Amino acid sequence: MPSDRKEPVFIYSEKQVAEKSTLARHFLENRARLNENVDQADNFLVKRFYNLDHNTYLEGALPAKYKELMGLAASACLRCDDCVTYHIIQSYRLGVTRAEQEEAINVALIIGGSIVIPELRRAYELLTELYG
Repeated sequence: MPSDRKEPVFIYSEKQVAEKSTLARHFLENRARLNENVDQADNFLVKRFYNLDHNTYLEGALPAKYKELMGLAASACLRCDDCVTYHIIQSYRLGVTRAEQEEAINVALIIGGSIVIPELRRAYELLTELYG
């Protein structure tokens, strides 16, 4: 793994995303509240996992935007609403276009089949709020 990994440069802040989308705002607020509970538990293993997750999406050999799109496709296949929402928001913050996000969801649909359709519907609702 390259040692020159760095934080991605976001075009939009979480606050800007929350101001643009009611769905995103509710998700971000709820996620922050739930993470406070996890943080209070001070669980070493959870902290290590969160650290791995954070470091996975840093800029490196692959740009962060491609990693977020991979996360979006995988999350849709795994049918995780929270993860789909998170990766759509992060992708948007990185300047990924709606068309790029839709193509990632198309990959998920092909890999996962019709079981991905409910995720696709919810994803398109959020994409519509963010991109119009």
